[in-house]
Amino acid sequence: QVQLVESGGGLVQPGGSLRLSCAASGFTFSSYVMKWYRQAPGRERELVATISQSGGRIDYADSVKGRFTIARENAKNTVYLEMNNLKPEDTAVYYCNTVTGSVQRWGQGTQVTVSS
Repeated sequence: QVQLVESGGGLVQPGGSLRLSCAASGFTFSSYVMKWYRQAPGRERELVATISQSGGRIDYADSVKGRFTIARENAKNTVYLEMNNLKPEDTAVYYCNTVTGSVQRWGQGTQVTVSS
């Protein structure tokens, strides 16, 4: 079955960095677009970054451009989100996502808290 497992979240001070990972299984990872979303308390889930199957096309939300980097290693069935210069407003649960067979697939999420 399709599984997405996020890791790497935690508590970090403003200006700090974190690297999130999402390990995928149960589908041909290299054939699918992968995305990172986040959801802060009381807010709607927000698309943060998208990466194409080969990694040749990448898009970011305006709020994270220049600070976040999405990448993937198809040989390891893993997608990453490198987050630098973190701000308190980046505090959220971060989810990786893909769509297989017209079904949205989500991991359990990993909490990122940016606070001094």
